[in-house]
Amino acid sequence: MKSIKLLSFLALTIIFSSCASTQKTTIDAIYGNTWQLEFLSGPRIAFNGLYPNKKPQITFNQETKKVEGTTSCNGYNAPYELGDNTISFGEQGPTTMMYCGEGEKFFVNTIKKVNRYKIDADGKLNLMIDEVPMMRFKKTN
Repeated sequence: MKSIKLLSFLALTIIFSSCASTQKTTIDAIYGNTWQLEFLSGPRIAFNGLYPNKKPQITFNQETKKVEGTTSCNGYNAPYELGDNTISFGEQGPTTMMYCGEGEKFFVNTIKKVNRYKIDADGKLNLMIDEVPMMRFKKTN
């Protein structure tokens, strides 16, 4: 009877520790990469029409807790908070004021609403509102 309890305890310990290490790996995968936007949900304009020349890119700075990058033509930086599968972005910092078309507005407005994230099986970063993927990024480096 004791051996069954011990085996059950060991099995549960292994299961819970593997779940924790998987989550840590997911968080670690966000860092050290530049992520380029490849999908944005919501706008009625085609993605390539919103970003004809350059796609928005972001990089998560683990030390400063800021996300940095571009909205396609203007710089972008904002504080962020990252949890197990939750994420939130603070107010955007100062930026240049070049007009970039409607794509920048969609990018900034959507990223403010994001509250969850997931790295999918293809290694792409999905930023979501609840369970709905709103933005998908691919690694560029």
